[in-house]
Amino acid sequence: MNQIAIVRPDETWPAQYEKTAHAISGQLGELVQRIDHIGSTSVPGLPAKDVLDIQVTVASEPELDDVAERMVAAGWELRPPRRDHPVPGLPADDLQWVKRMLVEPMYRRRVNLHVRVAGRANQRYALLFRDYLRNHPETARAYGAFKQHAAALQLEAGDYTELKDPVCDLIYLPAEEWAGRTGWTG
Repeated sequence: MNQIAIVRPDETWPAQYEKTAHAISGQLGELVQRIDHIGSTSVPGLPAKDVLDIQVTVASEPELDDVAERMVAAGWELRPPRRDHPVPGLPADDLQWVKRMLVEPMYRRRVNLHVRVAGRANQRYALLFRDYLRNHPETARAYGAFKQHAAALQLEAGDYTELKDPVCDLIYLPAEEWAGRTGWTG
């Protein structure tokens, strides 16, 4: 049974991200437009699974598979899903939610590598969600408490994600309003 464990924030997560992002950049070179630390480990003080979420942004859809092929050749494992869940109020077009998901080679630091196309709804979602939580510590604390309570239910990883997705959407919707008000561009 693959249950979720939420741990206390680790002040070394940003440095771990930097080291991992540097290695990924060296592997992918010109295929990458940008590499970002996303997810709960990218928000200071937020409890999280001890797994770095990293987003690689590429210019176009064919590069999703190019990145996946290079990373698989380097020992990474390509995993489902091949798309993110559509968010209420955002474009329902499947192309907006396409991605590739890879996990680290065995015996290395746990990483979920999300490969998304620049300008698509799912690429923006990850960055805006992160930045909103970084700028709204009370919301981040409430989200952290939810994650800890959800993990205490001893759910399988997939069930935990299905429970968490609508909660993330509830945070994301005011984040869009905040982005419009502040001129956030990601």
